[in-house]
Amino acid sequence: MHRRRRSTRETHFEHVYVANAADLLSYFGRRVRIPADAADLLSETFVVAWRRGDRMPSDPEQARMWLFGVARRVLANAARGAIRHSDLTHKLRGHLETLPTEHVDAETLDIRAALDAIPADQSELVRLVLWDGFTLPEAATILGISESTARGRYQRARTQLRELLREHEYEGRTP
Repeated sequence: MHRRRRSTRETHFEHVYVANAADLLSYFGRRVRIPADAADLLSETFVVAWRRGDRMPSDPEQARMWLFGVARRVLANAARGAIRHSDLTHKLRGHLETLPTEHVDAETLDIRAALDAIPADQSELVRLVLWDGFTLPEAATILGISESTARGRYQRARTQLRELLREHEYEGRTP
């Protein structure tokens, strides 16, 4: 079997990664609240570094400084994104507070419980069709399944829901 020979660029990138990944992870870890975010930022930094590898200095110390510059910009982009996300969330929350509250009665709770009791793929299909107003072929497309699969799941879901709701109706009666 013939093995592909690694390029100089790949070798340089690997050396830079090995030499700096732990320090960059610590750099991010000291600047974010959620530890998993540090790992995501580290990944993003090395994606950018790979894409712009032709700009990375060949000297290890210069490459390290260049990489920390990339990391600083990745962190700044993430911070701007978080601010935009927070602003949009705040606006949406304000908008949702002005909407009328939906009255949830016992029957609605029974239906939700029955939907939760059937397999998730069937439940989501029923929700898309009955709650969100999609046709069965549209729901199939959204779920990435064929129309015939959707028809079968939908039919099984309706049968199971009918049985579950009938059982609940009998349980709710007092003898």
